[in-house]
Amino acid sequence: MIIFVSLINKILLMKIYLVSLLFTLISYPLMSQHQNVKISSENAPEETVILVNHLDVNEIIAGANINNCCRSADGGYSWDCQTLSSPYGVWGDPCIVIDTNGIYNFLSLSNPPNLIGSWIDRIVCQQSSDGGASWDNATFMGLNNEKPQDKEWATVDRNNNNIYVTWTQFDVYGSSAPQDSSIIRFSRSSDGGNTWSEAKRINHVAGDCVDGDNTVEGAVPAVGPNGELYVSWVGPAGMMFDRSMDYGDTWLKDDIFVTDVPGGWDYHVPGFSRCNGLPVLVCDTSGGPNNGTLYINWTDQRNGDLDTDVWLTKSQDGGDTWSAPIRVNDDPPGKHQFLTWVDIDQTNGNLYFVFYDRRDYTDHLTDTYMAWSSNGGITFENFKVSSSPFYPNQNVFMGDYNNVSAHNGVVRPIWTRLHETISGYQLSIWTAIVDLSILLKPEVEHSDFLLSQNFPNPADISTFVKFKLPAATIVTLTIFDLSGKECARPIDHSFYSNGKYVEEIQLNKYGLAKGFYYYELVTEYGSSVKKMIVR
Repeated sequence: MIIFVSLINKILLMKIYLVSLLFTLISYPLMSQHQNVKISSENAPEETVILVNHLDVNEIIAGANINNCCRSADGGYSWDCQTLSSPYGVWGDPCIVIDTNGIYNFLSLSNPPNLIGSWIDRIVCQQSSDGGASWDNATFMGLNNEKPQDKEWATVDRNNNNIYVTWTQFDVYGSSAPQDSSIIRFSRSSDGGNTWSEAKRINHVAGDCVDGDNTVEGAVPAVGPNGELYVSWVGPAGMMFDRSMDYGDTWLKDDIFVTDVPGGWDYHVPGFSRCNGLPVLVCDTSGGPNNGTLYINWTDQRNGDLDTDVWLTKSQDGGDTWSAPIRVNDDPPGKHQFLTWVDIDQTNGNLYFVFYDRRDYTDHLTDTYMAWSSNGGITFENFKVSSSPFYPNQNVFMGDYNNVSAHNGVVRPIWTRLHETISGYQLSIWTAIVDLSILLKPEVEHSDFLLSQNFPNPADISTFVKFKLPAATIVTLTIFDLSGKECARPIDHSFYSNGKYVEEIQLNKYGLAKGFYYYELVTEYGSSVKKMIVR
C-alpha cells in the first residue's frame, strides 16, 4: 500500500512537472536573437568566468565553482569539461587569464590536505599550455600562516608578460572582533607564473572580517597602455582606487576615493541566497579615442532596496578623478539589475556588460541581459541575451559573479541558471553567441509601435522626438536622469490617434542641466526608452 501511494504521488508529481514545463515553453520562447549554449550542468557549477583567447578567438576557456573547467575549440558552440585538482586544492572563486605566450592561468582559492595547510590559506595558480586540455600541479602565493586568502583576481601586462594578482586577506574569516581586520594584498609573477613575489598589503583603510559592507573586498587589477598598474576595491571607506607605476613595487601614499556605494556592496535581492555589488576595473588599451581610460562597473541600491542598478564611473587622468556614476541599465526605475561584469574589446575599445535583469517581470523571474557601448560609456544599448528566464531559489547558492569576455568582435558572456527538476534543483552554466550584426543593425520602421532617436542629439534649447502609433492610445513621455530620477514629463497621459508624430521638447523649459538623460514613451501598445544628451 505504501509503495502504491508513493507511485501515485510520483505520477502526480510528474504530471505537475510536465504541465509546468509546457507552460514555460509556451510562455517564454526558447529561441533568442543570440544563440544560447549550455556549457555544463555537471558538478553543480556556479560563479563563472570565461576567457576568449586573444591569439585564437575560436579557443575559449570557462571556469565555475568549485573546481569546474571547460574548454571550447569552436568559438563556444561546443564544450568539453573536467574538474581540476592540485596539491593545494581548488576551492572556487575561479579566475582565468592568458599570457602573451598563450599559456592559460587558472587561479582559485585553496583547500589543501591537512598535512599541507588549512582551508583557503593561499591563492592557487594552475597552468595549461595545451589549450586547457591538461593543467599542471600549481604554484601558489599569499600563504600567511593560516590567515584566509579570499576573492582573488588577476591580469596580464601585455608589455612584459607580468601576471598581477590582488585579493582579500582576513585575520579570522567571519570574525566581528575589533582586533580582526581585512586588507587587500598583491603579488606578481615575472617568470610566467613559475614563482610569485612576497605578498604585500596595498590598501590603507582596513575593513572588518564579517565579509559584509565594512569588509574590503572585490580587488580587481588592470594594466594601462604603458604598463601602469591599477587596482580598485570597495569597503568601509567606499569605492577605492590605487596605482603603481613600477610594476607593483610601490603604491600611492594614500588611496584615492572613487565614489560612495549607497546601501553598501552587500545587499539583498529577493530569491537569491546572496548578492553583492563588488566593483570590476578595466582599462582601455585599444589605441583608440578612449585609450588609457579607466572604467569601474558595479551595482548598488542607491535608489532603494527594490531598485538595484548597474553603474559605471570612468577616469581619463589615470584615476586621479572619476566621473559621477552613470546608469548602464536603461529600463524605468523600480526593477532589479545585479551581479554585473564588464570587459573591453581591446581591438576597438567597445565595452560589454552582463548582468541579471528583472525588468520584464513583477516576481522573481530573472533574465540575463547585456549592455554595450561604442563611445566610451557615453551611451549604452541594452539587450536580452538569455533565451528564457529562470526562477532562483534563496536556498540554492548561485555564485558571487558572472563574467564576459570580448576580443575582435567575438563576445561571450557566461552566467548561471537554476532549473527545477523532478529530483530537485539543477544548476547549469551558459554562454551566448552574441551576434554583433544584430546589435549594429539600424532601426527599421515597421507597422508596430516605434520610438526613434531624438534630434538633434546632443541638444541644448530644444529637441524633437519622433514616434509611430499603430492605433489610438494614451501616451506618456517622461525624462529621467542617469540615477533614474524623473526630471520632466513633456507628455502626460494624453490621447493620440494612430499615425506618425514629431513632438518638440523645450529642454530649457524644464531646467535640464548639461549631461546624459533617457526618455521613455509609454503607450497601451508598448513602451520604449532612448538616451539623449543635453549640452
